[in-house]
Amino acid sequence: EKQTSASGQDDEVEPTAGMQKQTFRYEGGLVEYMKYLTKQNELLHPEPISVRRTVDGVQVELAMQWMADSYSDTLLGYANCIRTVDGGTHIDGMKVALTRTVNTLARNFKHLKEADSNFSGENVREGLSCIVSVKVPNPEFEGQTKTRLGNPEVRKIVDSVVAEELSDAFITHQDVLAAIASKALQAMKAAEAAKRARELVRRKSVLRSSMLPGKLADCSSTDMERTEIFLVEGDSAGGSAKQARDRKFQAILPLRGKILNVERKDESSIYKNAQVADMIIALGLGLRHEEFSAAKLRYGKIIILTDADVDGAHIRTLLLTFLFRYQFDLFTHGHVYVGVPPLYKVDMGRRSEYCYSEQDLQELMTTLAKKGKSNGKGYTIQRFKGLGEMMPQQLWETTMDPTTRHLKRLTVEDAAEAHATFTMLMSDKVGPRRE
Repeated sequence: EKQTSASGQDDEVEPTAGMQKQTFRYEGGLVEYMKYLTKQNELLHPEPISVRRTVDGVQVELAMQWMADSYSDTLLGYANCIRTVDGGTHIDGMKVALTRTVNTLARNFKHLKEADSNFSGENVREGLSCIVSVKVPNPEFEGQTKTRLGNPEVRKIVDSVVAEELSDAFITHQDVLAAIASKALQAMKAAEAAKRARELVRRKSVLRSSMLPGKLADCSSTDMERTEIFLVEGDSAGGSAKQARDRKFQAILPLRGKILNVERKDESSIYKNAQVADMIIALGLGLRHEEFSAAKLRYGKIIILTDADVDGAHIRTLLLTFLFRYQFDLFTHGHVYVGVPPLYKVDMGRRSEYCYSEQDLQELMTTLAKKGKSNGKGYTIQRFKGLGEMMPQQLWETTMDPTTRHLKRLTVEDAAEAHATFTMLMSDKVGPRRE
């Protein structure tokens, strides 16, 4: 059993019978943890901003780092060392104080002109990675899974502490304030362009089925418990998938050409991309930063289906990055899947068998050798280089039929680790990927 403390302190937890105890410790606390999370990024300021104070028995600890090469924010909340996946009053207090403080000081130091509007919270938090950890004497957890902190007094305490400490930090390090204000100003301008693009997406979404992407082969059912959409690499495989599917509950959206790497793009670029716009409308994702609504989703399962090669893996990673950055809650609610096509077909006279990995093939070869069949005698092996090589019936039997297919459901147990992984995979820095 792994017990991890958000604050970097050792937590003594007695393991139950049969479990091992492992203790993880960051000697530098949240600051060191933040450096670990952002080590792949281009930093906007050299050192994380840190806060630690206790007010009325509530301990507030915080670390902030803005990144020059990121257009999204990552906010990690902990209450009494418990990860608050759905946020809570500690996160709310931090967000309000941060936005208010940056706006006030940006005007005082003339980074915002009189005619300029105030920065929105999204403007200020663009590129921000923030960890907020509180220790509360009597924590109140809300929600079905009890992963949201509900103590109202914590919001006020965190707001006050963050506002005061950030003001001191920004006045002392005015270069950091200037860099954050400059990035927020760029975000505000990009947000205006994104707003126009979002309105186009919103108008199309309101019209729903009459404006669904032309390439989409929709299903007839609207039952979220059954419906699923395959995001399929290429027109050829998309055509086979359309022929193979069960039209009652399976929809197909072929994706042609290069998928946008949203890790390196601002919001306006995301909405202007035709493939991304098609996915947003087809999936019923709504707009970025909107609160997730499962009721607006058009399908219960979103299944990524790409070739089982390096190019297919790259396209799959691009699609996962888009879904992760655009609507993270798709993963927490279990809507994202990866289809697993076979690598080989082994024909053995009257019967054939599909192998989904090199290990599957080796095990089958061992079994055949014991039966006196080896070196190609008594069987033939077909290697599938791409989905487009399969006949529709083969695609159905191996990859799409719910009774026989292999599906991987993707969930996120550690949001911080997932964020760091996507940053490493999709950033401009090649070195860490090679390592």
